[in-house]
Amino acid sequence: MSIKLILSCLCIILIFLAVNTIAISINRETLEFLIGNRGRGEAKSCKNENHKNNKITIPLECPKLAVPLPPTPSLSLKTGVLVFVDQRLAVVYPIVQKFKSIITSDRHGITKTWVGSDICSYKGFFCDNPPDNKSAIAVASIDFNGFQLAAPTLDGFLDQLPDIALFHANSNYFSGTISPKIAKLPYLYELDISNNLFSGSFPSAVLGMNGLTFLDIRFNFFSGSIPPQLFTQPLDALFLNNNNFMTSLPDNLGSNHILFLTLANNKFIGPLPRSIFKAFSYLTEVLLLNNQLTGCLPYEIGLLKEAIVFDAGNNQLTGPLPLSLACLEKVEQLNFAGNLLFGMVPELVCELENLVNLSLSDNYFTTVGPLCRILIEKGLLDVRNNCIPDLPFQRSVVECANFFAQPKFCPRMWSYTYIPCKTPFISGSMIPEMASSP
Repeated sequence: MSIKLILSCLCIILIFLAVNTIAISINRETLEFLIGNRGRGEAKSCKNENHKNNKITIPLECPKLAVPLPPTPSLSLKTGVLVFVDQRLAVVYPIVQKFKSIITSDRHGITKTWVGSDICSYKGFFCDNPPDNKSAIAVASIDFNGFQLAAPTLDGFLDQLPDIALFHANSNYFSGTISPKIAKLPYLYELDISNNLFSGSFPSAVLGMNGLTFLDIRFNFFSGSIPPQLFTQPLDALFLNNNNFMTSLPDNLGSNHILFLTLANNKFIGPLPRSIFKAFSYLTEVLLLNNQLTGCLPYEIGLLKEAIVFDAGNNQLTGPLPLSLACLEKVEQLNFAGNLLFGMVPELVCELENLVNLSLSDNYFTTVGPLCRILIEKGLLDVRNNCIPDLPFQRSVVECANFFAQPKFCPRMWSYTYIPCKTPFISGSMIPEMASSP
């Protein structure tokens, strides 16, 4: 046997032994998640090391399957080890992957980015330092708005994100119900699941979430009643519109600081409670349109001193407009169209300085004064399809006669001339003691 053949055999044997030794070392590594620098040994380069056998020098290359080092954590093809920069991300990783597995439609390829251990780079996921540990890194916010993802449920996902503070997922195709376990999420303060396919009763789990300040569940298929306790939650914004809620609005509410309240396009029934306007005196936007509300307007509507938009169109409200509407000094949009209101359009309402749209069409008003007629000429006041004799586009005489043939009565009629923001009270106003009584 020639010396060259012997040397070749020795080279092959030495290479095999070296590679096998490295593979055994890798296989001994644990297959659990490596967090930060814990569990990482000091990297040793073998690129420049030589294995010497007599006079033969064989350079050895490092195996390409070794666990990579930061800052680019990745999946080891050989061992399946994921390297995370924080334990909190390691906990969330299997939750995200499980949710990914039940997504039935992903039109924009969003979930293609949900690969590897760098969860903070996943599309729709945002990381931050959690309140209980400013040096930690956790999934703090999710924004799926407009992604058009489809999944049969959010259970096992949303309710399992321990550090989530904001969850926005409007304009998707998520369905099912909302898990009561979300009440255990300590940091969640914004929840937006609007414009999806959720159904069932109101997600009452939110009633126990004292940190929740923003709730948007509009444009879904929720139905049934709404717990009165909802209106005592410390919310800044409450959007319930475009569902199938059928319930009356609660009375006897305490003070609240809700700024936006939208109940439109449901099936709310009964009168507008006086206490709602007292409790929500800081409301800037009130949307009650397209419901089945009945009864007369309470003078307390004038307590909405911060209101910019008030829309109660397309209900079954009746009676005159209370003069207290003159107290809505900031209001820009005021809509009572499509109701059963009658009487005179108050001149004081037409004097509101910021008013850009007053819609009173499709009612039974009979009189409009000179100031209101100026607004009609400017296109700011719509009184079409009423019972005003000298104006065009009104109801027929027969239709108006049939309406007024039925007795019309509102309780507390004295309150319709009471203006709570005016002192001294204008002529015809009741004394304050009467105004403040039930």
